[in-house]
Amino acid sequence: MPRTNPKNLDPKDKMKYLDLLWTSISELKTRDEVKSFFKDLLSQTEAVMLARRIIIAQKLLAGKSYDEIVNELRTSYVTVSSVNRWLISGFGGYENAIKGFEKAVDKRFNKYGKNEFSDIPYSFGWLRKKYPMHFLLFNLLKD
Repeated sequence: MPRTNPKNLDPKDKMKYLDLLWTSISELKTRDEVKSFFKDLLSQTEAVMLARRIIIAQKLLAGKSYDEIVNELRTSYVTVSSVNRWLISGFGGYENAIKGFEKAVDKRFNKYGKNEFSDIPYSFGWLRKKYPMHFLLFNLLKD
């Protein structure tokens, strides 16, 4: 899809497009609906880039320095600075998302136990569930 510069759009069209996006997202009820929608909407690269911005915001809110974040996530200072600018002068979206995310993660940890957190792809619990024969010894010892 060719890129469109929002500055070149008619303000009414831009408002219509964004309203459609926000309304579409707000109508999703479950995590699976949200997941399916964004899998259809975004490429894997776009989804990862958005998720990394949320992680950067989470680390900034936790008091980590730019240097720590850049070294840990192998991102640029410009990206960290942009996220920090949105945190300072934005609309509170990052803070709300992070609070909601942390509540959801805590809820899932309590439901499955920390070692059995199998919803996260490529976590130990997920790999054990996906490839039980590769983890036969672990599974036998656990039972």
